[in-house]
This record gives sequence, C-alpha cells and structure tokens, in this order.
Amino acid sequence: MPTESPLPHGLLDAEALPLYAQVAARLLDDITADGARTGDRLPSERVLAARYDVSRVTMRSALGELATRGVIESSPARGWFLTGAGAGTRTSDKAPEGAPPGRSVQGFADYALRHGLSVRTRVLTSGVRPACVEEAEELRIAPGAALFEMRRLRYLDDLVVVVEHNRLPLALCSRLADTDFNHASLYATLRSATPGQFPRVADYSVEARQPTVAERELLDITDVTPVLVATQLAYNQDARPLELTVAIYRGDRYRFRASITD
Repeated sequence: MPTESPLPHGLLDAEALPLYAQVAARLLDDITADGARTGDRLPSERVLAARYDVSRVTMRSALGELATRGVIESSPARGWFLTGAGAGTRTSDKAPEGAPPGRSVQGFADYALRHGLSVRTRVLTSGVRPACVEEAEELRIAPGAALFEMRRLRYLDDLVVVVEHNRLPLALCSRLADTDFNHASLYATLRSATPGQFPRVADYSVEARQPTVAERELLDITDVTPVLVATQLAYNQDARPLELTVAIYRGDRYRFRASITD
C-alpha cells in the first residue's frame, strides 16, 4: 500500500532529534505493531519510562507530544488511553477487503510525528457545499449531499511542502464544519467522530507536471522545479469512501514509496 514521505531538504538524523521526540516515535511504532485498539489503556508513566530507559519527565513530554497529535488522551486519575491514531486493524471488527494486516493510511501530521518534524498549516479556504455528480460518484453519496471542502498549505519545519484540496462527506463527521484546521489535525478530527472514522486503505495515483502560476506562488517555486500531483481516495474501516484529496507537492520535497503485493 502506498505511503507518503514528504521530505524537507537534507537528510533526517534520528539521533539529532530531541530525546522525547525519539521516545514518542518509538512508542507510536510499538502501539501500531501491537495492534492496539481505541480505548486501550497505556501502561503507567513509571512503567513506560523504565521500558524506554528514560526519566519520567522525558516520558511525560513524549506522551504529551502524542496527545497533541490526537494519538492518546489523558483521563484524570486513570492514565493514558488510545484515541485511535495509533491503533492497528483491531480498531474495528471489520477491515476492508484486501487491507494489509497492521497497515493504515498515514496522515501528514502522523508522518511528522514519527520523524520529529514540526507541522504548520495555513487554511486557504474551507466550507460546506453540495457535492457535484462526479464527487458524489467517487464518494458514494447522493448528488447535492453536504460536502466539506478545504484547501490548505502544509509545512514541515517551516518549509512549504504541499497544497492540499480535501473533500469529505459531512455526514461521516459533522465536526469538520466548525473545526479550525489551522491548528487541528484532519485525521485526528475524523478519529474523534461518533462513530470514529479511521482511514484504512486508499486508491492512490501520482503524476508529474509543471506548476501553474498560482502553484508556483503558493509553493515558493522560483526555478524549474516540477510538482507531483497525488490523488487519493481513502476508505474507512467499513470500506466506505471517506476522503478525496488532491495534493500538489514540490517535486524536491516529496518522495513516494510503495509496497507491491500480488
């Protein structure tokens, strides 16, 4: 299944990351590998600090980092619990047909967390409108049904990487309409819906082309750098279309990897 790897200039040296960020990334990897479910309780801070051989102060910072990404949340006097961001296929009793075990669609913020990168978002436009016929067919909703639409710029470590155009059926998550996505994570918001919406698999295509004048301005392109246009249709845990996104990446700040299986 394709996974996105938008990369800023330069190579990432994991050892150069703050210790708490390294621990947060390791903990998220372990949560995902264990196939944990939404609502599962994490071990205590003391136990986790001993497991990762760090101080409780560092462990608390790592947990706080995961909490800001919507992966876990704290319950007073009870500890830390999974919200769904790091959960494996056991998050739902039903996985889409053909979904690789333990795999899920990775969000931009999730990628940044794993690599200790800071994320910044600037929403260009957002709102609710009726879906056109073509969008309705892609998302399997009725023509004219409420559609949440958003265009935004995404940055890693203050370097602009991509301009995204997101479209989602509002019926799957009514909170989309009143959430400030300059600060909130789209996937974390979907995971907090009732019922939670978890992107599990996606149809994904990529093509290269020259940027338009508007795209050059948005992506700070001043030379002959091309753009990579990625179109993704993500499906939730019930194999229902969840998100239609067209992402336009700077060609020098994006890498595409895929695992091909029969």
